[in-house]
Amino acid sequence: LGLFLGDGSALVTAWLIALAFPPLAPWWLIGVATLFAIVVAKHLYGGLGQNPFNPAMIAFAVGIVAFPALMTQWPPLNQPADFSGQLALIFGHAPRLDAMNGATPLDALKTALKLGDGQISVNAVLSNGRVFGRLAGLGWEWVSAAYLLGGLFLWQRKIISYHAPFGFLLGMTLLSGALWLWNPASFANPLFHLFSGGSMMGAFFIVTDPVSGCTTPKGKWIFGVAVGVLAYLIRVFGGYPDGVAFAVLLFNIAAPLIDLYTQPSIFGMKEKS
Repeated sequence: LGLFLGDGSALVTAWLIALAFPPLAPWWLIGVATLFAIVVAKHLYGGLGQNPFNPAMIAFAVGIVAFPALMTQWPPLNQPADFSGQLALIFGHAPRLDAMNGATPLDALKTALKLGDGQISVNAVLSNGRVFGRLAGLGWEWVSAAYLLGGLFLWQRKIISYHAPFGFLLGMTLLSGALWLWNPASFANPLFHLFSGGSMMGAFFIVTDPVSGCTTPKGKWIFGVAVGVLAYLIRVFGGYPDGVAFAVLLFNIAAPLIDLYTQPSIFGMKEKS
């Protein structure tokens, strides 16, 4: 057991799961998701370095498919609970009141546009100061900014390379920007998508996974851009408010093929025509 837990990868997976899941999710949901990620998504494939899928994103996908009500309800900022009340909710000692559950900014925007049926604009929805802040969701933009600073620190320390995260941000920015310029009444601006949901966390802490992602420099660019584009398409046109987890998992499947066709030429050898 010490051999499997001593490398710290299980702690990293559990930490990412804790950050990705709603903060007031019941304790057993976090426990089941972490167990599934480490046992099924990682060690049944051979352990560290052998898992084809990102374990934390597998846990998130399983959670949102199996327990959608618990995974899509977040505490609203205008109805805070004290520390003892939060513990009571997490450990099941208090009823999970509807008043304590709120939608994420992405979900709130998507639901409002759907209910408006083309009669309400994005700017009108984003003017709701109780949910949305200056760039994205009220409070979410600060969390995203912290992820951005943390990711830049990892890049500066050469723990991660810039290819995949900047590819992710580039892909999401280009597609969201193009649709926003084409129809600003129906599509939010790029800053909203970059600073809401799991964009910054996904860019710097998920797509940079050295095991389930690509390994070649060109492959990392392709992987990052593709995940960013697909995450945007899922969150805007799909059935889920955010699509980072599903986009990462889908391109985890394609990572070996991308690496195969983006291998750099061997030093001293001419490329085949």
